[in-house]
Amino acid sequence: MNRRLLFAVVAVAGSSGLAGCVNLAPDYRRPAPVTPTIWPSVGDNPAPEPVAAPDVSALGWRDFFINERLRHTVAKALANNRNLRIAALNIKAARARYHDAGSALFPNVDASTSATFSRSGRSAGGNDTASGNIVTGSSVSKSLSAELGFANYEIDFFGRLRNQKQAALDALLSSAAARRSTQISLIGQVASDWLILAADKERLSIAENTLANQQQNLKLVKARHDYGVASGSDVANARSAVEAARVAVASYTTAVARDRNALNLVVGATVPAADLPGAHIPAHPVIADLPAGIPSKVLTNRPDVISAEYTLRGDTASIGAARAAFFPTISLTAATGWATVGLSGLFADSNRTWSFTPQINQPIFDGGSRAAQLDLAHIQRQIDLADYEQTIQTAFREVADALATRATIDRQVAAQQALVAANARAYRLSLARYKAGIDSFLDTLTEQRALYSARQDEVGRRLARQTNLVTLYKVLGGGGFATSVDQMPAPSTDEPSTD
Repeated sequence: MNRRLLFAVVAVAGSSGLAGCVNLAPDYRRPAPVTPTIWPSVGDNPAPEPVAAPDVSALGWRDFFINERLRHTVAKALANNRNLRIAALNIKAARARYHDAGSALFPNVDASTSATFSRSGRSAGGNDTASGNIVTGSSVSKSLSAELGFANYEIDFFGRLRNQKQAALDALLSSAAARRSTQISLIGQVASDWLILAADKERLSIAENTLANQQQNLKLVKARHDYGVASGSDVANARSAVEAARVAVASYTTAVARDRNALNLVVGATVPAADLPGAHIPAHPVIADLPAGIPSKVLTNRPDVISAEYTLRGDTASIGAARAAFFPTISLTAATGWATVGLSGLFADSNRTWSFTPQINQPIFDGGSRAAQLDLAHIQRQIDLADYEQTIQTAFREVADALATRATIDRQVAAQQALVAANARAYRLSLARYKAGIDSFLDTLTEQRALYSARQDEVGRRLARQTNLVTLYKVLGGGGFATSVDQMPAPSTDEPSTD
């Protein structure tokens, strides 16, 4: 390599080292909080103390769910759910865009080899033996060349390319956080659907037991009617109760089938019978205590908030790239190789060739295109700022709602269970009084209907308690994989964990 070519290569390397010295992107600052610093109180219950608490986002779903059947169902959903697959593919697409943006910082080096063969025609110059003209003989020329070089390599003095790469990185991290948010939502949806199926199975069991009791009562009333003790009205009321119980059994049978279909859909595959819930809501399908912590800490660890903040961070890099477009761009084209006439001696020193072409492009007039692009970048940042603040406010409301339910749900369940016990005693006494001939069967039927309604409501209260814990786990960012924006993870070629 001769001195001139060596000087060119050194110049390119030096220019590349200086690239990125100027960064026109504004400094990123996390927006000020737009939510209260403490959770709201509920009735006579004081607001949770704003003290540091264990981070629910570090609690993996395998630790949160206690019931083994529910664990298996969640694991199956994480392996088969299509929305989660789409979210994972979005990460791969964002990673490809990030690598594509980063490749612009390096020259595209190409090698080429070419050979040229040409034949010249005959030319007139005198007489020949046939026509009296002199004819020169035709010839074939040959040339061969080999070249290595790069073209239009931009020296990133003003950070345009680096800011584009940073924006692509933030988009990648936003996609990864969005995938984690999708996973948390999926876990919560699977658990809720599984618990709803368990509750409807229990309601179906209550309806079937009620139908059996009503059929026994109908036999009793018919026997008393045959002996002239009960009236025809009592028989009609008893038969009406039986048919009403049949309707309830059919209705809950349909509900159980629909619940199973809904669970299979969200899981993305048929859930084996061994993993489906039994005929009762499990007493402890999940852990019973989740710390709320401080709002500002909790909310910024939610994956949807993290995703929105990465998008906002990327906007600052996009502004820097738009600003850099107003400045000159410096590009280089260089090549070295060999060329020879003929097919031999191509790589001889005397056949060495090289070229070096620097170019500076200074924008002068573009009809306002660059200014419009910069305005668009600023406006997009304002849009994403509003979206980030809305995401924070929505997250606060979701956690506050879950905490409001949590504050009173245990008392609701206890009161409903006491109501069931009272109604059961009233029904037993009324049935005994009917058998003794003191009350009419209509009174007994009224007490039975009140007991049935109380039992169904009690199932609903226990379902609400369990789904509230699942919802609280979800809205607090649970999952064991959340990462704050402050910790800035590096892009990885591995798929996000499902633990």
